Amino acid sequence: MDWVERILRIRQHTQHGVRAPHKPLLLLLALARFQRDGDRPIPFSAAEEPLGRLLTEFGPPRSTSPGYPFHHLTNDDKIWVVETPDGTGSPGSGLSKLRRPGVQGRLHPDLAHALTADPSLVGQLARALLEANFEPSLHDDICQEAGLDLEGIDLPAPTERLLPPRDPRFRMRVLEAYEYCCAFCGYEGWLNGTAVGLDAAHLQWRSYGGPDQVDNGLCLCTLHHRLLDRGVLGMTQDRTVAVSRKFIGRTAATLKLVHELSGRPVSEPQSGLPTPNALHIDWHTAQVFRSPAREPAAA
Repeated sequence: MDWVERILRIRQHTQHGVRAPHKPLLLLLALARFQRDGDRPIPFSAAEEPLGRLLTEFGPPRSTSPGYPFHHLTNDDKIWVVETPDGTGSPGSGLSKLRRPGVQGRLHPDLAHALTADPSLVGQLARALLEANFEPSLHDDICQEAGLDLEGIDLPAPTERLLPPRDPRFRMRVLEAYEYCCAFCGYEGWLNGTAVGLDAAHLQWRSYGGPDQVDNGLCLCTLHHRLLDRGVLGMTQDRTVAVSRKFIGRTAATLKLVHELSGRPVSEPQSGLPTPNALHIDWHTAQVFRSPAREPAAA
């Protein structure tokens, strides 16, 4: 049985580019618990808070109950089981029923057996879930929040089975288009003739149909790339920087590096090269950015 393929086939509502990583986040949490505790069941009362935090931090910018994936993952074949004291199976996704004593979830016995037999499988499944659902800049943060330890695991990207290979020219094309300067803050830096601290960021994530094309990319410094992927920063159709009102920072450095970006024009690429596509901007605004945006600082 190919568990990577099975995990990647879990049913998610992803029509029209909608992000729905609720089941993957539950599975990442369950894999972390398996690493630590083995095949012990996870009471919903113990999973609710950490799963809710993962959904808030890394899920789409809309409210989602942790009861939704805890229950609905049981509909995927031999992945997840919910147990109750009376043996009737999952009571549904309602929090009041899931919070009753004795309601607990666990990885399906077949999957747990496979994980026990092959310790590297935890890393394979975790990498598959991360690659298929999240931008690379978020992987370490998600693992840390879930409690997953993937140190020392170096595996080929399993989602090449589902996604086209990354275009190795994408980064260079985007950095050249923006002349090796962050489109948000203007940072540029070089070490021995090599640009450092600059990334080619996707507006619409590859895992949700975003192409490796200049009109879906921005040259950003590593800080602003990560904040873009976390939904702290966004881009308006007027080509200005949006800063989430939900992001809080009080130091002078935070005000300068983040808050003061609000309303600042995003740098244009070189003449003759495509500007960010409106559809990709809309996708990021709807699926990643943590609205509402702050009002630009008074001049």
